[in-house]
Amino acid sequence: MSGDFSIVDAFHNALREDDELPHPIAAIFALSEMIGTSQAETTSELMESIKRASEELKNSLPNPIPASAGLELFMRFVTTKNWAGGNFETHKQNLITTALEFAHNTVPSCRERITALLVPFIKDDTVILTHAYSRVVMQVLLTAAKTHHKRISVYVTESRPSEHGLRTYHMLSQAGIPCTVVLDSAVGYIIHKVDMCLIGAEGVAESGGLFNAIGSYQLGVIAKAACKPVFAAAERCVVLTYASFKFLRMFPLSQYDVPLSHKMLPFPTKAEMEKHVEAQGSMTAAMEALNPSFDYTLPELVTFIVSDIGILTPSGVSDALLAVYGGA
Repeated sequence: MSGDFSIVDAFHNALREDDELPHPIAAIFALSEMIGTSQAETTSELMESIKRASEELKNSLPNPIPASAGLELFMRFVTTKNWAGGNFETHKQNLITTALEFAHNTVPSCRERITALLVPFIKDDTVILTHAYSRVVMQVLLTAAKTHHKRISVYVTESRPSEHGLRTYHMLSQAGIPCTVVLDSAVGYIIHKVDMCLIGAEGVAESGGLFNAIGSYQLGVIAKAACKPVFAAAERCVVLTYASFKFLRMFPLSQYDVPLSHKMLPFPTKAEMEKHVEAQGSMTAAMEALNPSFDYTLPELVTFIVSDIGILTPSGVSDALLAVYGGA
C-alpha cells in the first residue's frame, strides 16, 4: 500500500463528493481505492492490510456501525472471490470491479424493492411518524405520495443533535406532502395521532434490533406503549452470496454493548468540562459531543423489518444472516 494513502481521508473524500452516499458504500469506495494502491502479492497479505485499514477507519469514527457494514462486506468479497492463479494484480482489479459494481448498481435496486413492499401498508389518510433522515424511507414516502397518489401526512422528529429531521421536513414539504416537525421530547404527545412509525436503520443486528440515529430507541418504547406498529426499512442487498449491506453479525444485549470510539455521558469534573467546552467551542457543542449520536432499538420494539428480500420479523434476521454466512 502506498505510504501516503489514508483510508480515513479516502472515506471522507467519498462522502464529500456525494452527500447522499451511504457510509457503508463510502467504506467500500475507500477500500477499493486502498486495494488499487496495495503492494500485496497474496490474498493473506491483502486481507491483513484490509483488516488494519478497517480498524483504523472504525477507530476514527464516533459512530462506526454504518461503515462497519461496508467494511465487513468488502472483506467478504475478498474471502469468497476465487483466484484462479495467474496475475495477482488482475485478481485485485477484479475485486475492485465487483465491489464498485455492487456499490453503484445493487443498492438503488434494493431500495426499489423495499419501496414496493412497504407502499401497500400505507393507506389513504395514513399519519406516519418518522425519525431523522433515511434515504430509503424518503423514497418510500415520496413514491407513496407522488406515484401511488396516497394521501399521507408525516410527523418528523427534529432529531437533535444532528437535526436531520429538518432535512426530511424540507424535502417532504417541497414534494407537497403535509409534514410537521415535532420536538424529540414531544413524541409521546403526538403518538396517539399516528397510524404507523417508519424509520430507517444504519444497521440491523443479528438479534433483529436496530442501530439508528439517537432517539430511535425512545420512539420504539413509546410506540410499543401506545400499540403503534414500527416498520424499519433496511437494505440487505446480498450480492453473489457474499454478504449484506446493513445486516450485521452483532448481538448486543443492551445500549451499552454498542461499539463506541469514546466514552459517552461521563461525569466530568468542572475542570474537565471547562477543557471540553474550550475544545468544542461552546457549552452546547461540548454537551452534544458527550452524548451518543445513535442508539440501539431492542428487537421486541420493532414490528417488521422490511428489506429487499422481504418482510422479516426481528427473529427472522438471524435466519437471513445464516443463509449468507452459514457456519462461517
